[in-house]
Amino acid sequence: MTVKSEDAWEAVAKELENRHARGILVEMARNGQILAFRCEMPTCYCPHGPEHFDRWPESKHGPEVKWCPNPDHYPVLDKDGGELDPWNVRLAHVECNNIDYHWRERVRFMLEETPTLSFEALAEALNGKPKVPKPFGVESWTAEILRTAYVS
Repeated sequence: MTVKSEDAWEAVAKELENRHARGILVEMARNGQILAFRCEMPTCYCPHGPEHFDRWPESKHGPEVKWCPNPDHYPVLDKDGGELDPWNVRLAHVECNNIDYHWRERVRFMLEETPTLSFEALAEALNGKPKVPKPFGVESWTAEILRTAYVS
């Protein structure tokens, strides 16, 4: 759902509130800073697609929170000093955020260890491992996906 008016912005804020999202995400929706009710991660892993979000349960931990709405620190990661400010937040699934963080750290480490490693070689290595998750709607990793998604 792409939003274009204050009524639509409020509808997105209500959708977030209905899923028990709070704080910066609801504020951003009301300010017209979240343009679509969808996972904004470059790589969405939700089996139901980027427009699907579950409701936060009373216990905020465990596997039932995987597809709940979550603020992702982007472009400056939390570990690099990024804050939950509108210029540094995008809407994500908890699981997409966690996987993205893991991949960004892994790619960052691999490039620090081997600065000459090509993204083509990295994509080929990932595609050769059956347990490596792939992005929603994509059959294989590519150099372009790795470059756009995991290097800021």
